[in-house]
Amino acid sequence: MKIKPLFLASAAMWATVAHAQSSVTLYGLLDAGVTYTNNQHVSGSTGHSNVQATAGNLNSDRWGLRGSEDLGAGMSAIFTLESGFSITNGKLSQGGRLFGRQAWVGLANDQYGSVTLGRQYDSVVDYLAPMSLTGTLYGGTQFAHPFDNDNLDNAFRVDNAIKYSSANYRGLKFGGVYGFSNQPGAFADNRLYSLGASYTAGPLSAAAGYMEINQPGANSTGAVDGTSTSADAPFTAQRQRVWGAGANYSIGAATVGLVWTQTKLDNATTISTGSASSPTKFGSASDLSFNNYELNARYNVTPAWRISSAYTFTDGHLSNAATSVRPKWNQISLLSDYSLSKRTDIYLEGVYQHVNGASGTVLNGALINGIGTQSATNTQVAVTAGIRTRF
Repeated sequence: MKIKPLFLASAAMWATVAHAQSSVTLYGLLDAGVTYTNNQHVSGSTGHSNVQATAGNLNSDRWGLRGSEDLGAGMSAIFTLESGFSITNGKLSQGGRLFGRQAWVGLANDQYGSVTLGRQYDSVVDYLAPMSLTGTLYGGTQFAHPFDNDNLDNAFRVDNAIKYSSANYRGLKFGGVYGFSNQPGAFADNRLYSLGASYTAGPLSAAAGYMEINQPGANSTGAVDGTSTSADAPFTAQRQRVWGAGANYSIGAATVGLVWTQTKLDNATTISTGSASSPTKFGSASDLSFNNYELNARYNVTPAWRISSAYTFTDGHLSNAATSVRPKWNQISLLSDYSLSKRTDIYLEGVYQHVNGASGTVLNGALINGIGTQSATNTQVAVTAGIRTRF
């Protein structure tokens, strides 16, 4: 007779605990395809076409755990652990990190927003990138601007970061990130800070962002890991600054967008021309800048079929003790995507890139993001057919 009340009390206690623990979600994305490239560098001035199995053509492969715990009074503990990998060979991405895409924990409040700590995205990625087609469901990896110079496609994350993200105030959101150098006596070496904001009102969305890194990739302890195996830092330089703005406007089933970003690097010494783990040296410290102008559009032909396209013009400037050139990139990107279900779609995409004005420098060969190898000429074309599924 005494067992039943004790059992009921115990059950009630565990029900309360289970309610307080809230939820943990397992999620992921897999993207694989076959890509034809008209020209990839082989040796010297020789290039050759290539047909290859590829992964992450639209969105990089990943799996993750996302969770929250209700602490009461509108407060929650939140976390995300997200691992990147390649489905073509099963290897970890982001330099072999277990949770290389994201790894953070923090507190969130319904009225005031959230504060999180760990490996996270910067504010340019959080607020401005959705205005572009790169890094989104409508364009992805191969649509990125040359060398992903503005990081709109998440070429790197921020280590040792503390981030504030506001709540949604009638369409307005804003936030900031600070990445610590973690070095005694060198507080500013390889540190990062960024700010961003976005606003949505009916069919209009607009955003702006700024990011500055002091000595990006200078060491392995700071905000942007620069070790040879990290595959994190696209550039090593004395300073890197990125700023930009963009807007999208929806008209029925169509959305058009315009994005401008500018990237400036002071005394740059290396650049990733295919793999950040094997960067190419400039020869001497160089001042480098990119102005990216992207016009994009997407249209839902039917509920299952959507098409999208982007044109990007990039105006660059490279100067050092030996040379001063003004390379220019023209890139046209097209995507047709068909949903087989809510989680699975098949796609066909094509990207054309042409660069001129960079003769005699490491910028001379065209390089479509995600292809992995620079062209032996100033033109590169890639066509990919693939499948993507989410869970």
